[in-house]
Amino acid sequence: MKRVGYLGPRGTFTEMAARVLFDEQLLEPFDTIAEGMKRAEQQEIDLAVVPLENAIEGSVNVTLDYLIHKHELPIIGEVTVPIEQHLLALPENKEHWEQAEFVHSHPHAIAQCHEFLTRWMPETKAQFTNSTSAAAKKLSEGTAGGVVIATRLAAEQYGLEVVKENIHDYTNNHTRFVVLAGSDERTENLSDEKKITERTTMVITLPSDYPGALHQVLAAFSWRKLNLTKIESRPMKTGIGNYFFVMDVEQPEDDVLIPGVIAELEALGFGVRVLGHYPCFELSSTEAKVNSRTTG
Repeated sequence: MKRVGYLGPRGTFTEMAARVLFDEQLLEPFDTIAEGMKRAEQQEIDLAVVPLENAIEGSVNVTLDYLIHKHELPIIGEVTVPIEQHLLALPENKEHWEQAEFVHSHPHAIAQCHEFLTRWMPETKAQFTNSTSAAAKKLSEGTAGGVVIATRLAAEQYGLEVVKENIHDYTNNHTRFVVLAGSDERTENLSDEKKITERTTMVITLPSDYPGALHQVLAAFSWRKLNLTKIESRPMKTGIGNYFFVMDVEQPEDDVLIPGVIAELEALGFGVRVLGHYPCFELSSTEAKVNSRTTG
C-alpha cells in the first residue's frame, strides 16, 4: 500500500492538501519538512506532501533549499489550499483569551495574523512551533499554555474552542503544497477530477553575471509563448551575489517546447534542472470547511 507522508500532526493545512488526492488510510504525519523529505528520499514513505509557497509570506525556503541542495525528489503534483487562521483556546479559558501570555503557532501563521495580534493581544508573546496543529496538540496536552493559531480541523481534532474566526490579515490567502516522489510514483496515479492546470518547475543557473543574462533566459520562454507564472532568485550558497532562478512555467511535459527551452539555454551556457512536470489541483473554501467537519 502506498505511504503518503504529510507535515503533521493531524489537523494541519498540509493534511487538508493531502486529502485532496489521497485516502486517509494512506496518510502518515511527520514532524518537520526536513524529516518528511529525508524519509521520502530513503523510501520510508512513497510520497511526501510539503508546503512550497504562501500567497502572503512567499516561498517556504526550507522546502526550496532542500529540493535544490539536498534531495533529488521530483515534484509530481501540486495542491492549492485556502488559508483560514483561527484563534483557539482550551474550553475553560475561552472567555479569557485576551489575557493569554503566549500565542503558539507556525511562524508563517503568526505573521499572517499580525494585525489581529497587534490590536487585540499586544502584550502576548509569540511562541513558534513546527506546524499550526503541533501548537494545538501541545495546548490540548497541557504542555503549552495560552492560545494557539490553527485550523478548524485542529480545533475539532484536539478538543479546543474557536474563540475568534478568520483572524488572518488578508482574505485571499492560499498556500501551494507539492507532492514529492520518493519512489517511481508518477503523475498518472493522481486523479484528474480536480485538476486545474499543469506546470513545469525549473532551476536555471547563470554561467556568469553579465548584462542581459536574465533577458536571454526569459527570451527562450517568450518567443515560444510559454507563460511564466513565477520567477524567483535564490542564493547558490557559494558566495555573495551568486544566485540561480526558480521558474514555474504553465506547460506540461512535452516533446517540443520544454525540450526546446532546455536545449537553447544549455547551448548558451546556462545550467538547467527540471524539478518536475506535474498536474495542479485546488481545494475551495467550501470544500475546506466540509473537509474539517468530516475528518476531525
